Amino acid sequence: MASVRSLSSVVLVGGLVCTVVGCGGDSGASVSGPGTAASPPTPSSSFSSFAESWEEPASYVYTLTSSEGERSLIGRFRVTVRDGKVADVVGLDESGRGAVQRAPEEVPTIGGLLDQLTRAHAEGADTAEAAYAPDGHPVRITLDPEKDAVDDEQSYVISDYEPERDPARDPASEPVGEQP
Repeated sequence: MASVRSLSSVVLVGGLVCTVVGCGGDSGASVSGPGTAASPPTPSSSFSSFAESWEEPASYVYTLTSSEGERSLIGRFRVTVRDGKVADVVGLDESGRGAVQRAPEEVPTIGGLLDQLTRAHAEGADTAEAAYAPDGHPVRITLDPEKDAVDDEQSYVISDYEPERDPARDPASEPVGEQP
């Protein structure tokens, strides 16, 4: 019986170590250091270093991978934003498709994710961190309101971000060969 208790203790401690440290696998984009094809460069993981200078465009598309915690917004999504609002969401995996069916209004814009980060930071969350791409948009947001609470964590990975070009602000998007 004592060996069963010892084995149970070892398994429990091993599981906790894996939870705290992370067991294998890649969790997404690199937080620092030079980028590679698999992980684009993300120069900062501070709360606001780039977020304050990044201006969210009115229209863009991005892929959101939402994980962690016990909540309905779990899965991968392709999100289209028009005029500052989510215009279309496509679930890219089984969890994402289910979330879109149940509550498509829960899928945020990137600005909405940054608002969550700001609120969590202001409310003294145990973790309110982000990593940013060189252009300033976030590529990862990690939230954990209470250190010792179970299943309140939120993790967001933002990828395949493509802002829509505005012809009024970007001369490169104007048709070539036409003269006024």
